[in-house]
Formats: sequence, structure tokens, C-alpha cells
Amino acid sequence: MKAGLILLTLLTGGFAVEPVKIGFFMSLTGRDASFGDVSLPGARLAVEELNAAGGILGRPVELVVEDNRSLAGESATAAKKLIARDRVAVLIGECSSARTLEAAPIAQAAGIPLITPAATSPKVTQVGDAIFRVCFIDPFQGNVIAAFARRRLGLKRAALLIDATAPYSVGLAEFFEKTFKALGGEIVASQKYSGADTDFRAQLTAIRAAKPDCIFLPGYYVAAGLVAQQAKQLGLTATLLGGDGFEAPQLLEIGGAAMEGVYYSTHFATENTGEASRAFVAAYRKRNGSVPNGLSALTYDAVKLAADAITRAGTTEPKALRAALAATKDFPGVTGRTTINASRDADKEAAIITVKNGKLTFVETIRP
Repeated sequence: MKAGLILLTLLTGGFAVEPVKIGFFMSLTGRDASFGDVSLPGARLAVEELNAAGGILGRPVELVVEDNRSLAGESATAAKKLIARDRVAVLIGECSSARTLEAAPIAQAAGIPLITPAATSPKVTQVGDAIFRVCFIDPFQGNVIAAFARRRLGLKRAALLIDATAPYSVGLAEFFEKTFKALGGEIVASQKYSGADTDFRAQLTAIRAAKPDCIFLPGYYVAAGLVAQQAKQLGLTATLLGGDGFEAPQLLEIGGAAMEGVYYSTHFATENTGEASRAFVAAYRKRNGSVPNGLSALTYDAVKLAADAITRAGTTEPKALRAALAATKDFPGVTGRTTINASRDADKEAAIITVKNGKLTFVETIRP
């Protein structure tokens, strides 16, 4: 046996064959580093479990990681490296719709499947037949939070605070507005900001004048925490609503006590009583010493779905793998059973989370 093969065998726990490489690109540093903080451990746990069970098609699984540093353009660069240099079989990433949309054309041109754990913009899978997701999409999410606000909370007057630079934010606001108005609600104000902004006082002052009983902020956790703080300082008592972009351990750190009473929709709740979900939460806690969130669970599911598709295809050949992914039906993920529909989107349920007594608290699950 050659020295290189011996070394590979030792590094891969007894396997003596070329590994199946799964490419992973995410924000591990920079403004949105929280996405990587929780999604990468989910991916690594999935890979460890796959290797402990014998790998994929008798081959070890290797996770090849790239950091896009939360910067525009870096996801495309990461995708190019993973495909051309590392020759990965599949790409996993990103959580941001904007950064996923940077990488998707690269994957599509190469024919390499890309599975996004949490990019919810409908535009993502419209790039082409190599692009898939394991999360719900914004039309469903916008409908869920708007219907919850009207029917469960009885809110009537909503203001929108939109990140004009993010497709995720613009799209989600559109779907929320449509459903909220259809259910008899009124949009009394609409303000915009840029993703890098940290001062929202001008927009919030204009919103305060419209006297809303809720503010829908389809943005990410940094903006959510800052908006909550500044709204409280301005005496705004409207209920703050959001989507899965709020999902991050830093949400409460940034927003503090001002986050009390916030509601948002997301993909997973640790209170889920399903057997697979409970096993995942226990394994994640044991491995990382912390509780997973929706991004952790979705990324774990994305890796396991990729492995399942490779197994069903019997190969990592791109065309066969794309066909297997497209044929996915009732995949038993920890975020619920996943079926990939004709648009390569996932038919999934949503969880509603609130902040109660300073803690994230599960409210209910809403199904399509």
C-alpha cells in the first residue's frame, strides 16, 4: 500500500478510497458570521454521522469549507474554488438569499448541484435545474407571519421596514403585505434602509407618526436587535414581527430586553417532539455544548439529503445526482419530511417563535 493511501486510510477512519467531497460555503466571519457559527456545526455533525455509518457508497465523506466573510461577491469566488479546485460533488450554502444567488449561476453553469439550507427567495431556484433548497420559500413564510399577526394576534395596522439591498427582504415584505391586506389589515407606512445601516431612528420616527400596532422587519438579526432597541428608545410600542433572518444566538444579545414580545417565523423548534428531531437536538448538544437553531437543523438536513440522493443515484455523476435530488419525496429530515417539488423548492412547515421572559419560546407550527 502506498504511503499516500495509508495516510488517507488513517485520516478517514479505515476507508481506503477517494472521499465524496461536499462543498460548504457560508459567512464564517464578518457581519453575518452567526450564520456560519450555527450552520457549520450542523454540517459537521451530519458528516460525522455519515462516516460513522460507513460513508456514502462505501466512500468517506469530506466537508470542504469556504468562508465568504459576509462580503458581496465572495460566495461566487468560493463556489468557483470548490468546483474547480476541490472537485466537490455538491455544494451546500448559503443562508442568505443574496449570497446564494451569487453562487447559484456558477453551480448551474458547471452542472454541480447546489442545495441551500435557508435561502428563501423564490429567485434562487429559478436560476436553473441544478439549484435546490430544503427550506420553505418567502411566499409561504410571508403568508404565515401575516396570517398569524391578523388571526392570532389581532393586529390591524402594520408598518414595513425593508432592507432595499436584500432580495430576501424585498420579497418577503411583498408577500407579507399582500396577505395582511387580503385579511383586512392595513399597511400604514413603508420605510427602507440599507443592509449595512445601524441607525434606524429616522425611519422609526416616520413609522411612529403612522401609529401602527405592528412593524414587519424582513431583515437579519443584527438589524432586528438594533431596530428593537431604537424603537423602544423612541417610545414605539408596536409589536415587532420578522422572518427566519432573525434566527441567531446573537439576536437577544443585540436586542436585549427590547426584544421582549417579538414574533418571527422560522424552520425548526427544539420543542419539536418528532423522534428524528429529538435525536438531532441531543446529538448536537453533546457535540457542541449548545442547543441548535433552525439554521443548524436545515444545514444538517441539507447534507443528509445530499447523501441520500447520492445513495439513490448510485453515483456522484452530476446529471444523475440532480435527477435523484429532483425526485426526493418524504425525506425524513429533522426539520420535517421534505419533498422537492417541481420548482426544486421544499414543501415544509414553519414554526412561530416569540421572546418571552428573555427567552426564545415556541408558539406553534403552521403547515402549508
